[in-house]
Amino acid sequence: MTLTVGPGDPRDPQATALLRDSHALMQRLFAPEENHFLSLDALAGPDIRFFTARLGDTIVGTGALALRDGYGEVKSMFVADVARGKGAAAALLGAIEAEARALGLPLLRLETGDKLDSAHRLYARHGFAPRGPFGDYTANATSLFMEKPLT
Repeated sequence: MTLTVGPGDPRDPQATALLRDSHALMQRLFAPEENHFLSLDALAGPDIRFFTARLGDTIVGTGALALRDGYGEVKSMFVADVARGKGAAAALLGAIEAEARALGLPLLRLETGDKLDSAHRLYARHGFAPRGPFGDYTANATSLFMEKPLT
């Protein structure tokens, strides 16, 4: 099956199921005050560009670009176990970056958890480097912050 990535809707039942799986994982790994995922309603907002990765007709990954003042933020990156290692996360990140560039955003930022080693490797491979907290985030024991210039 061919992997495809494109705009999606977080309210699509398949996307919603994946997002709920992602949220459940984050709640198991991190304390409530250390979780910064967006709600389904927030992901459907006008300041979000939401993407899905599909294998055939099945949504196997999600990712979003949150439009912030002067930058874009990578949010809701999650890939189902069945699609891990098949390029879905890289394809989603590529779509997010392409959208940010098309919108003229100068950089991408993200917050991720310290226990998410595969995510750290993905972001580093795609040019993200560590930085300090940004936006409304504050430093804590489990958050890692990264940034990638687009200009």
